[in-house]
Amino acid sequence: MTSSRGPGMVTAKQVAESLGVAVSTVGRALADDPRISARTKELVREAAARLGYVENLPARMMRGGASRLIGLMLPDIRNSFYATIADAMSRCCDEAGYQLAFSIADDPAVEARHVRELASARVAGIVIVPTPEPLPETRAILSRFPHVQLLRRVEGLAPIWFGIDDRECLRAGTSALIARGHKRIAYIGGVARYSTGVTRLAGFRQAYAEAGLDPALATVCLGPPADTRFGAEATTALLEADEPPSAIVTGAVQLTGAVLGALAASRHPHARKMAVASFGDEPAFGWWPGRLVAMAMPIEELAQSCGSWLIERLSSGRPLEAHEYLAPTKLSFRVSGRG
Repeated sequence: MTSSRGPGMVTAKQVAESLGVAVSTVGRALADDPRISARTKELVREAAARLGYVENLPARMMRGGASRLIGLMLPDIRNSFYATIADAMSRCCDEAGYQLAFSIADDPAVEARHVRELASARVAGIVIVPTPEPLPETRAILSRFPHVQLLRRVEGLAPIWFGIDDRECLRAGTSALIARGHKRIAYIGGVARYSTGVTRLAGFRQAYAEAGLDPALATVCLGPPADTRFGAEATTALLEADEPPSAIVTGAVQLTGAVLGALAASRHPHARKMAVASFGDEPAFGWWPGRLVAMAMPIEELAQSCGSWLIERLSSGRPLEAHEYLAPTKLSFRVSGRG
């Protein structure tokens, strides 16, 4: 039989020989078996660390040990929105003695492959920002693993969801522009097939309704939320319209960057006069010299709450019953320029 360990890998047998104990004692000590004394456990762990022994996870689980891996699946990592989630979740896992296995997937086929690999690695649980339509294979695998939906929500997956108040965030941002005298406002956001896209657009429209404004004054441009080209092209089209809006509200972090970049590059007379309510308060937006209302979300708090909730359930053995957590809205409006 060929060993699954690579060349030069230290084995449990070598750890056992260094201490003069049985291989089974090493395995039980590392699994924190109550039949092994505290002193022996300490000696085994010290020897394992000294020799560079890496325990075989499937073997440890067969001896009754628990997995200490948690999978995190995000659609993107190119902005501080998702980077903050990854960082907060990693720190949460570290503090609880778990390790984060990070994955990027925003395509159903890639998502299925990554979920399959996380399952084969015997992760204890998975936190996932799901694609709008996960493949049957993805659904089947996740049904056998503790998992939590983050930000986006898809029917058929576990009824456990941690999200932000997207609707209130966009309502407040749009209302701030209306309060400053803007009536002809454009919304550039994600397509409605994303649950987040639906609620953010609803918040934009709610602001118009509450202000008693004619909805015909609003312009809605929907596309892939991570497609910066879409954001730039939509901005250019708005500037070239017969009656361009006086303000733009964005519904995704990447779209905000694209909108600001397109306005800065445009020679249209209305470009620098345009007020923007940005989804996200990215440090990278600080260069923008025009009028900007930044909508900040409690992303770090959300990630920590999600990670802590899942780890507590996994550590205690409590079942993952239906649960919903909506991070309280914490909006800060950073305004540059006038208007």
